[in-house]
Amino acid sequence: MWRPVFALIRKELLAVLRDTRSRMVLIGPPLIQLLVFGYAATFDLNHVPIAIYNQDHSQASRALVARFAGSPTFTVRDVLGSARRADGLLDSRQVQMLLVIDPRFTRDLLAGRPAPVQLIVDGRNSNTALLIEGYASTILDDFSLAWSAAHGAPKPTAVLDLRTRYNQTLASRWFIVPGIVALLTQVVTLLVVALSVAREREMGTFDQLLVTPLRRIDILLGKGVPGVLIGLFEATVIIMATVLWFHVPLRGGLAPLYFGLLLFVIAVTGIGLAISALSATQQQALLGAFLFMVPSVILSGFATPIANMPGWVQVLTLINPMRYILVVVRGVFLQGAGFSELGSDFWPMALIGFISLAAAGWLFRKRVV
Repeated sequence: MWRPVFALIRKELLAVLRDTRSRMVLIGPPLIQLLVFGYAATFDLNHVPIAIYNQDHSQASRALVARFAGSPTFTVRDVLGSARRADGLLDSRQVQMLLVIDPRFTRDLLAGRPAPVQLIVDGRNSNTALLIEGYASTILDDFSLAWSAAHGAPKPTAVLDLRTRYNQTLASRWFIVPGIVALLTQVVTLLVVALSVAREREMGTFDQLLVTPLRRIDILLGKGVPGVLIGLFEATVIIMATVLWFHVPLRGGLAPLYFGLLLFVIAVTGIGLAISALSATQQQALLGAFLFMVPSVILSGFATPIANMPGWVQVLTLINPMRYILVVVRGVFLQGAGFSELGSDFWPMALIGFISLAAAGWLFRKRVV
């Protein structure tokens, strides 16, 4: 009974793996995308160009300037002797921040009064501006504590003791790269499955497949299982690169990680089969796949928190399998989460997979009858 299905699965795998270009597409581009995303997609700031206008020229002000100059976050591009060029530097984007030290800076410090230091930040990119302000505030706070300790000044009554769990260094790569595991797994699985039936229609072999003893459900399984296997293989390659190349810690077990990936790949396979059933050509299948992929990434929480989205958009994310696999992958990698913590994300993916496969089967019967 199952021998014809296994033969069709073997035929689908060989159709992909025998072609040199197909093999390269499965391995080369995903790894290149992983490297590009891993290094380019980061929320960390390094070497932010700044200008300094020091009107005090005292030992204290020079010590503060040295802290900014020695920080890996900032790069001093210009030291101003007057305020005339300040606006021009910001307008032309030569610098992103201007540090202005008041001429009464040291006098106020010695008198125990608040010493004014002005930060002028380029706010055209609001997220970057907020990060710059945060880094600069940290440097100023450290300077204030060091000054108080060295001169016997009264310390602030409340001192922030910041501790971070799961990502002690706050490296954004630890957050982004595990998400890329889900992203690239979805891309490869969806494209392979969505193009499977459309490719046979263009080659004229799909009608020959219909006159074989295979049932409609057997053909559906034969087209879907290779996509699941290829998706899991793709995920394995990317996970290995994430751990061995980017050194992102894998704190959890492989069992919950692969169980979540299996449910996710099955759900994506059902969506890919539905797209393939609706497409008459490979071009239509390709466009349908990208029509699904772009909204799924935006509505997944990959880059922006779902909690920040409007209420009606948050409801849409509930039918997006990538929303749940991101929680699973990041939870296993960074938190060491297991089955008990991730159960609320497993069952929605299983439900989406069941519905998508049922819809694909219904569309498949409609299109081939």
